[in-house]
Amino acid sequence: MTGSVSRARPRARERARPTVMGVLNVTPDSFSDGGSYAAHDLAIERGLELVAQGADVVDVGGESTRPGATPVSSSEEQARVLPVIRALAEAGATVSVDTLHADTAAAAVAAGARWINDVSGGLHDPAMLAVAAGASRHRSVGFIIGHWRGIPDPAHLRSEYGDVVSEVADALAERVRAAIAAGVRPEHLVLDPGLGFDKTGDQGWQLLAALGELNAVGFPVLVGASRKRMLGEAIAELATPRREPGEINRSHERDLATAVVSALAADAGAWGVRVHDVVGTRQALAVQAAWSGARRRTAEPERTSGPQEDRITLTGLEVFAHHGVFDFEREQGQRFIIDADVQVSLAGAAADDALARTVHYGELADAIAAAVGGDPVDLIETVAERAATVALGFAGVRRARITVHKPDAPIAQTFSDVSVTVVRHAAERTPL
Repeated sequence: MTGSVSRARPRARERARPTVMGVLNVTPDSFSDGGSYAAHDLAIERGLELVAQGADVVDVGGESTRPGATPVSSSEEQARVLPVIRALAEAGATVSVDTLHADTAAAAVAAGARWINDVSGGLHDPAMLAVAAGASRHRSVGFIIGHWRGIPDPAHLRSEYGDVVSEVADALAERVRAAIAAGVRPEHLVLDPGLGFDKTGDQGWQLLAALGELNAVGFPVLVGASRKRMLGEAIAELATPRREPGEINRSHERDLATAVVSALAADAGAWGVRVHDVVGTRQALAVQAAWSGARRRTAEPERTSGPQEDRITLTGLEVFAHHGVFDFEREQGQRFIIDADVQVSLAGAAADDALARTVHYGELADAIAAAVGGDPVDLIETVAERAATVALGFAGVRRARITVHKPDAPIAQTFSDVSVTVVRHAAERTPL
């Protein structure tokens, strides 16, 4: 990726699970549910149902952005969405407005919307960034930036990429810079790779498979794969559920595939998923969380060099350094807190009361502090590796467990701490 994004430091709390954004299309022509909720009362009822099913955010849209859709005026769009947004917000729902139009975004925020979801990332309407900035500064409204190359082209004439992942990541980073320059607070930004927007199905899968690279832009990532053509292509050769003539069923043949993608995206670190079927998605995310939790609990136990596990533990070593991927982190610096746990035989030192037969924890602290405070690097993983290498350099240390905490990390959600831990082992040595 080219360039870097410089931003202020937000305070955030890590979410236990991804944000589930429920789709509410108040349109006659959306690709999967157009017309189902065009009437205001039906749309409001559906929005409340999505909340009851577990949606964290209800994303209300009044203009279809599917390829080939007919554009509507912002006045018509507002007539469709504002009564619904207002009613849902008054009922206590967290509402997002899905719009390309700055005046609709402003009116929706005034009606109670807490998010602006612009699939163009502010490119379609030049006034959008100013509206998003005012909403961010004065109302703490979030702004979702989608990757965009123009009104979606059904013929995919704008779907040529040399490297779709790096090009999408770079384009999103550029829109982040523009949004921050306009005044949007960095902690209010979320990125959407724009699956299906001038991207083939194969390119969409490449983006999902490389979600970590999109996360590396430094902002939360929203995955919107729900019911999209790429899912239909993936399951095209499989049997679909049989329905009786006249049967009313609001499920869609791509909902199960959507739920699978949601679980995989959560496992890959997505901040949120935008879906039509909230129930199935929540179930998939619950299974993913249970699986991930068991995976962590049943990880291979740490090796030891024998029955005796003598340790020296150094906790809360504070070092000021200039590590990080953002310009402001390199320039301003921040605190890093280090916990070090080294395994070393203490029997000889205890028997002889001899400092020479143990690790001098003062010298260990000085050595780790010097390593952490060294040349700036992007990742705290690299910082942890440095500290572990230094610890293993002390005679008699068989294993080093190093945790690097970054309590002021630029994470967009409220959090208390973020850390990485590495465990490294030395070759067997003769005990002191």
